[in-house]
Amino acid sequence: SHIMSEYVRMTDTERDQIDQDAQVFMRTCADAIHQLRTEAHKGVQSAQVKEHRSAVLDFIEDYLKRVCKLYSEQRAIRVKRVIDKKRL
Repeated sequence: SHIMSEYVRMTDTERDQIDQDAQVFMRTCADAIHQLRTEAHKGVQSAQVKEHRSAVLDFIEDYLKRVCKLYSEQRAIRVKRVIDKKRL
């Protein structure tokens, strides 16, 4: 427990940096998915390959949306705690 106590404490600045980095990363992922979607059908003749690529990209995009939702929920909890702390 002593070792864990050293790592539990993060500063607000560190948390803000993680939030900022996470937002940039999620935006970068969304842009990459969009770019892949644009390029996925270039030069492909087979409808089956096009459909497969679309399905894979839909799955990846859905996964990213779920990660973003989870991140937003966690961030909302953090913001609520900060507001509650300021009220006290």
